Amino acid sequence: MAIRYGCFFSYAHGKHALMQRFKTALADALHCYLEPYFDTEDELFVDTEQLGGGDDLDHKIARAMCESVCMVLIYTPKYEAHAYTRREYEAMRLIEAERSQWYTLPSHLIIPVIMTQHPDRLPPQIANSTFYVDFSHFTMATADLKSNPDFLPDIGKMVKRIATHYQYQKMYTPPGHDCNQFVLPDVPPEWRAVPDLTFPKK
Repeated sequence: MAIRYGCFFSYAHGKHALMQRFKTALADALHCYLEPYFDTEDELFVDTEQLGGGDDLDHKIARAMCESVCMVLIYTPKYEAHAYTRREYEAMRLIEAERSQWYTLPSHLIIPVIMTQHPDRLPPQIANSTFYVDFSHFTMATADLKSNPDFLPDIGKMVKRIATHYQYQKMYTPPGHDCNQFVLPDVPPEWRAVPDLTFPKK
């Protein structure tokens, strides 16, 4: 396995300004602060294609995830509603399980970033994480993330976590590990139970 990316961005695509601006601003900040830690690798993999799958896209995403140090998960209620983003989450859990056999992980590989809270609390996949950052106070009026003192401490923690995993993976990844062999798992169940809205029959 050759490391090609510092982190894989997993997010639900949006067509309006808020979601697009948040993703771009967070990516820009991480590019900026991760660059000093890497050699020739790219700081981020950000998929700009619309979700939907297909063999070519699935292979591209699976390989990029395997070649990434960590995954940054931009959480919105829309994220858990999409089958493909839930599939990316499960894929990174499989990668984490594999790497935990190579060395003792200093922390989890999935870094949740909360862009928008769910009205009915966070799902356990996010709430039970040992580390997540809450950026839900981000608005269209928020100043640039990479120079915003309200967000910089959490960005710093994310960068430190990614840089630490990068060093571990450079040391302990088995020679000849082939990311072409990694495939995305099947679509996992929904993260929260869907209520039965049928009326009781008499």
